[in-house]
Amino acid sequence: MNAPLLVKRLRPDAVLPAYAHPDDSGMDLCAVESCVLAPGQRARIPTGLAFALPPCTELQLRPRSGLALRHGLSMVNTPATIDEGYRGEVCVILINLGQEPFTVEKGMRIAQAVVCPVLRPVIQETDTLSETARGAGGFGSTGVAALNTGSAEG
Repeated sequence: MNAPLLVKRLRPDAVLPAYAHPDDSGMDLCAVESCVLAPGQRARIPTGLAFALPPCTELQLRPRSGLALRHGLSMVNTPATIDEGYRGEVCVILINLGQEPFTVEKGMRIAQAVVCPVLRPVIQETDTLSETARGAGGFGSTGVAALNTGSAEG
């Protein structure tokens, strides 16, 4: 699908989203304001951008792996969903899970955005559901995998 993704700058200093590599699935979103996040603190970081998504899509916002690994920076609601009909400013809710304060600089790449297809099935109530091998097995139903400790027994 190569439908256009319409992007509006709400501030002249907003950075348009961009793919770092031609085959990337996520485009980088940048902060339009600076702030300092203390350990455990979260903040709503504006991007200065609004979007008009192609029909039957959503924009998912995801953390950047380098910021997560090096600084413990993540998103509280990951993935965040930007609905097709939303036309307001896209903001990223960052949280500092690291041990040190982290400074978000204006223009810094803070999240990735991925355009994803959305299915909207008709909701139909029923009294019965089909049987499966898994059934109602949920949390932990497949067991806990043994950790590889690096030792070989045998």
